[in-house]
Amino acid sequence: MKNLMGTVLTGTMMLALGACDSGQNNQNQANQTSAEQQQMQQSESERLSAFFQDVFDAAVDRSPGFQAYLGIKKDNDKWDEVSEEHAAEELAHTQAALARLTTEFDYDALDDSARLSYDLIKQDMEREIREYQYRDHNYPINTMGGVHSSVPTFLANMHRVDNVDDLEAYIARLNGVGTYFDQVIVGLKRRQEKGIMPPKFVYEVVVPVVRNATMGAPFTDSEDESPIYSDFKRKLATLELDEAQAADMTARAAAALVNVVGPAYGRLAAVLDEQARVAGTDDGVWRLPDGEAFYAQRLKRYTTTDLTADEIHNIGLENVERIHNEMREIMKKVEFEGDLQDFFEFTREDDQFYFPNTDEGRADYLELATNLIATMKEKLPEYFGLFPQADVVVTRVEPFREHAAGKAFYQSPSMDGSRPGRYYANLRDMRQMPIYQAEALAYHEGIPGHHMQRAIAQELKGVPMLQKFGSFTAYTEGWGLYTERLGKDMGFYTDPYSDFGRLAMELWRACRLVVDTGIHSKRWTREQAIQYLKDNTPNPEGDITAAINRYIVMPGQATAYMIGKIKILELREMAQAELGDDFDMRGFHDSVLKYGPVPLNVLEDNVKAWVASQKTS
Repeated sequence: MKNLMGTVLTGTMMLALGACDSGQNNQNQANQTSAEQQQMQQSESERLSAFFQDVFDAAVDRSPGFQAYLGIKKDNDKWDEVSEEHAAEELAHTQAALARLTTEFDYDALDDSARLSYDLIKQDMEREIREYQYRDHNYPINTMGGVHSSVPTFLANMHRVDNVDDLEAYIARLNGVGTYFDQVIVGLKRRQEKGIMPPKFVYEVVVPVVRNATMGAPFTDSEDESPIYSDFKRKLATLELDEAQAADMTARAAAALVNVVGPAYGRLAAVLDEQARVAGTDDGVWRLPDGEAFYAQRLKRYTTTDLTADEIHNIGLENVERIHNEMREIMKKVEFEGDLQDFFEFTREDDQFYFPNTDEGRADYLELATNLIATMKEKLPEYFGLFPQADVVVTRVEPFREHAAGKAFYQSPSMDGSRPGRYYANLRDMRQMPIYQAEALAYHEGIPGHHMQRAIAQELKGVPMLQKFGSFTAYTEGWGLYTERLGKDMGFYTDPYSDFGRLAMELWRACRLVVDTGIHSKRWTREQAIQYLKDNTPNPEGDITAAINRYIVMPGQATAYMIGKIKILELREMAQAELGDDFDMRGFHDSVLKYGPVPLNVLEDNVKAWVASQKTS
C-alpha cells in the first residue's frame, strides 16, 4: 500500500510540472487522481476495518463469558480462563496485533473515521501492554464481588436457555466451577506471595458471604433453594420436557452443585480464612509493591488525563465547597431553619423521603423509576438526534447479591437484541434509596445516561467492535454524571428536594475525588475517609461505609465520574460560546456519542471538529 501511495504522489508531481497544458486536460487529470486517492483511502480503511474485526472475533472466541454477553452460545458450556498462563497468552495476542497494526497499514491512506479508530485502538493496546506489569495489583475477591457472586449472577443473567442443549451447557458449566475457582485460588496465593492482599476488613465482610453461598437446597436440607439451583429449575420449567427428562436434568444439576460447586466454595473459603489471619490493616495501595506508581497509573487510566493525585484532590475540595453553597440556596427555598448539617440530618431521617422497607415499598420505587424514564423519553428529541434501538428496563438487584452490589448500576443490552438494557436498583434497604435521589439516578443509569451512551455505541454502524467496547471510564461515567445535570437543563427537578438529590449525588462524586486520593495517596485510614463523608454528605452511614469499602478495593475508579463530567460540561460551554445562537444541543450531544467511548482528549478534538463544521456550514 505504501508503494501505491508513492505512485499517487509521483502522479501529482507530474501534473504540477505540466501546468502549461490546457486547463481542461489538467482538470480531468486532477479529477482522476482525486478519484484514485479516494479509492486508495477506502481500500486501506476497509482493510483496517477487516483487521480490527478479525482481532475482535479472535478475542471473543477466547472468552466464553464475553460470548454470553454478546448473546453468542458457541462455548456456553465453559468458563473464562483466569490463569497466569492465559494472561501471558493474552499479552502475546495484544503485542502481535499491535505489531501488525503499526507495520501493515498506511496511516496517511486512511479516511478520518479510520484514523480515529486506529488511534483509539492503538492507544488501548499500548495501555494494556503497559499495564501488564500490574496484572496482579487487584483483589479478585473483594467487597464489590468476585467469583463467589459473579458465578450465580452470570448464570442467572447471561446463560440463556432456549433448548435442552442450553440446559446441558448449564450443567457443564456447573461441573466446571471447580476448575474455575481453583485458578482463582492459585491467583490469590500468588498475590499473597507478592504482598498483594486486601485489608483485613475485606475478609471480615467477604468470608461469611462465601460460606452463605451454599446455603439452601440442594446443599442443605432446607425448604429454601440456593440461587443457582432456583435459577436452573426456573429455566428448565420454560422448556416442554417430559417428566422423566426434567427429573434427570434436575438431579444432574443438583449433583453438580453438591459434588463440585459446594466443595469449590469450601476451598475458596478456606483460603480466604487463611489469608484473613495474616492480612494487614492499612487500606491504601501505597502499601503494595510499587504502590505509588500503580496508583498514578490507575488515575491515568480512569481519568484519561495526566492529572496528579494532588490536583484531583484539590478539584474535589473546590467542588465540594461549590455544591455545599448550592445546597444552602435550596435550604432557603424550602425555608429550612438550621445549618447544612442539620439539613443533612433532616433528609436522612425524615420518613417522607423514603418508601417503606416492604415489598410494596420496593414495588413503588421500581414504578417511580420506570415512570421517570418514560417521562424523560418524551423530551429526548429536543436534545438528541441519535437514539438507541434497544429498550431499557428497571430491575431490582437480585437478593443473593444485594449485600455486595452498589446502590444502582447499568447492564448493557445484548448485541442481538435478545436482552434489553437494565437499570438495576439495589432495594435491600429502602433507607439507602431516598426518593429525592430517584430522579437523578434514573437519568444517570437509564436515559439519557448509561443506556443512551452504551446502547448507541453498540449500535453504531461502520465503527469497529474493538472501538465500541473500548474502556474509557471518564467518558462513560462522566457522561452519566453529566446527564444528571442535563436533566435540570431540560426543565426537570421541579421539586426542590429532588434538585437537592441531584446535588447530593454530584456532591458524592466530588467527595470521591477527595477520599480516593486521600486513601491511596495521602495515606488516610478507612476511618478518616468514612468520617469525611459523614461530615460532608447527607448519605446514611451504611451507604458511606459501603462506598469507602469500594474505593479501597477499586483504587482510582471513583475519580473518573467528576473529572469526566467537568470536561463534558466545559466542552459544551466552549461550543456555546463559539457558536452563539447557532449552537444546537442535539448536534453537540450527537458529537459526543457518535464515536463510542473515547479518552477525554479525543472527545475534545471531536467536539472542536463539530464546532468547526458548524461554522462553515
